[in-house]
Amino acid sequence: MAEDSKKRCPWCEGADLYRRYHDEEWGVPVHDDRMHFEFLVLESAQAGLSWSTILKKRENYRKAYRGFDPGVVARFGARDIQRLLKDAGIVRNRLKIESSINNAKRFLEVQGQFGSFDAYLWGFVGGSPVVNRRRNLSEIPAKTDLSDRISTDLKARGFRFIGSTIIYAHLQAVGVVNDHLISCFRYAELAGQSR
Repeated sequence: MAEDSKKRCPWCEGADLYRRYHDEEWGVPVHDDRMHFEFLVLESAQAGLSWSTILKKRENYRKAYRGFDPGVVARFGARDIQRLLKDAGIVRNRLKIESSINNAKRFLEVQGQFGSFDAYLWGFVGGSPVVNRRRNLSEIPAKTDLSDRISTDLKARGFRFIGSTIIYAHLQAVGVVNDHLISCFRYAELAGQSR
């Protein structure tokens, strides 16, 4: 990728994959349930690993998880678990894999109750992103009261491997929270975006 003069959040510099993710996806408000499910699976898989590791495996995850269709993943059984445990293209952790299948079932229940997972999640912020005004990476927390509330609610609904830190990363990824630094060109582009 050619260098440009755009000011970005420092965490994305140094790797084209990170930069593209930052420029095109991170913090963009998502209102698509399949994408929400994809990020929930990927964020859970990332726990204890680097996000770059997961981004490099993302296409493999899309194949292994059948396009992240929660209805399909919810029907995964013992054979699928064994298939996933043998798939070197994803993180082969039994707990994470079994949790993702459980979470697909819970995801469908949330859709049934709220009409969509999107409506459920954005309901916590009244449909409009939380736009923070952070100047330095050190100001960005690993979790917040909002992520604590959502994580607690999801756990009460039977979701697993979905702590507050994972949820905060999800909120940042899907644009419920805008944590681009105010000096980043994406901050102003995304500030104020809502439904």
